[in-house]
Amino acid sequence: MTAPTSDLPLVIDTSAWMRHRQPQASSFFGAANELNLLVSCPVAVLEIFRTARDEVEFESLERSFSALPQAPVTTSVCDAALSAARELGGRRRIPAPDYLIAAAAADRGFGVLHADRHFDLLAEVLEFESVRLPG
Repeated sequence: MTAPTSDLPLVIDTSAWMRHRQPQASSFFGAANELNLLVSCPVAVLEIFRTARDEVEFESLERSFSALPQAPVTTSVCDAALSAARELGGRRRIPAPDYLIAAAAADRGFGVLHADRHFDLLAEVLEFESVRLPG
C-alpha cells in the first residue's frame, strides 16, 4: 500500500513519523498529506519535538504540526485511555502516550497511522482504525 485506502483522517504516531522518510513510507505520507488526511495529536507532537536537532528544526516541526487538524487530549480522552488500560488487563504493557494517542483518535472518529504493534492491540478495545505505515 503506497497510498491511503480510505478518506479516514489519520493521527500521526511518533513511530510513523520516525519512518516517514523511508521510501515506501514517504510515498504513503505524501499521498495522505495531499489528501489532507494527516492529523496531529499533542501527545505525539511532544514526543516528535524531542527529535529536533536545533531551534530552527523545532520551529519548523511546530509550524507543520499546528497547521494540521487536531485530535486533542481532553478529559473524556483520558477517561477512555484509562478504561482501555483496565480492559486490556494483563496485556497492558503499552506506553502511556500510545493510550492517549489512540483514545484521542477514537474520540474524533479518526485512525492512527503508526509503525507500532501497540496500536493493533489498542484498536481491540478503543474504536479507531489501526493503520500500519508501509515500509
